[in-house]
Order: sequence, then structure tokens, then C-alpha cells
Amino acid sequence: MATDFGRPRDPRIDAAALTAAVELLTGTGYAELTVDAIARHAGTSKPAIYRRWPSKAHLVHEAVFPIDASTDLPDTGSLAGDVREMLRRTVAVLTTPAARAALPGLIAEMATDLTLHAALLVRFNDILARGLADRLADAAERGEVRPEVTAADLTEALAGITLLALLTRGSDTAATLDDTWIDRTTTLITKGIAR
Repeated sequence: MATDFGRPRDPRIDAAALTAAVELLTGTGYAELTVDAIARHAGTSKPAIYRRWPSKAHLVHEAVFPIDASTDLPDTGSLAGDVREMLRRTVAVLTTPAARAALPGLIAEMATDLTLHAALLVRFNDILARGLADRLADAAERGEVRPEVTAADLTEALAGITLLALLTRGSDTAATLDDTWIDRTTTLITKGIAR
């Protein structure tokens, strides 16, 4: 039996660091954000931050994309309804000021560091691998979707379309990714994966 002789981690530091990252991102952007600034803003130290997160990217990813009720898979009773709700939630998360500030830097870092990319995807693995895969298997049994469509395929379609729309539609993206856009995109995705 292993015994931990160190001090227990203070969950208030985790919360303060995550809040500090979100607050600072909206003012400085990702490139100018430093772990030192996050630590100072959170009232803690850089070593305390690095004990919790291996890099700025890991911390920012967790701060901007928390796993909470919004990441629970919707269950509307139909695949089209589920896709519509997943799109709505994706738009809501990606259009926050912190996400808009973080995305360019996170994308650049993930593109050049495949281990970072893999580590960040692990955070959402349970949601995707089990929940969404099971949902797609049920939809395939009902004849709503082709059986070869995977959770990763659907996730890439949802996130990819939304991300590209964010990058190409300018500063008023939240207004243009409205219910009409969500309905049109839901139809595009569901028809694309339909049996």
C-alpha cells in the first residue's frame, strides 16, 4: 500500500488557476498568456500550476473546454435531434470569448505536437468512445445511420464544420451560427451519415 506523505492538493488552487486562465485569455490572447501571469492572477505559484498541468496548453484547454453538464450527450430520442443539440452546444462553447481567444494558439500547438493533441483528446475519451459510440450503434440498429460511422467521424464533422465557420465568418460569428445555421448543418451531417 502506497502512502502519500505530501500535502494534499488544494482544490481552490485548481479553480483559481482555471478562472485566471479564462479571465486573462480574453484580455491578452493565447500567445501573450503566460503560466507566470496565470499563477500571479490565481494567487499561487508556477510550480503549483505545473504540478497540476504539464503545460499552458493543457491548462487552457481544461479552462476553456470544461467537462461538465454541457458535455453530457443529449438524448432527444432521435439521432437528428441529438446531432442538432450537439451542434448547438458546440457553437455555445466555441463562441465564448475565452474559446475565441484560445483556439488559434491551441490549434497551432496541437498541429505541431501530436502528443499534446493526443493528451487533450483523452479528456473527452469517455464521452466519445463509450457514450457516442453506443448511441451510434443504437442508431445503426434502428437504420438511422450507416454502421461504419464512428464516434470520431461524427465528432470531427460537428467540430470541424463549426470551427471552420468560426474561422471564416468574421467577428460576428455567434450571430451567424444561429438556429437556421444549426438546422441546415444538422441536415447536412445527418444526411451524410444516414443509411
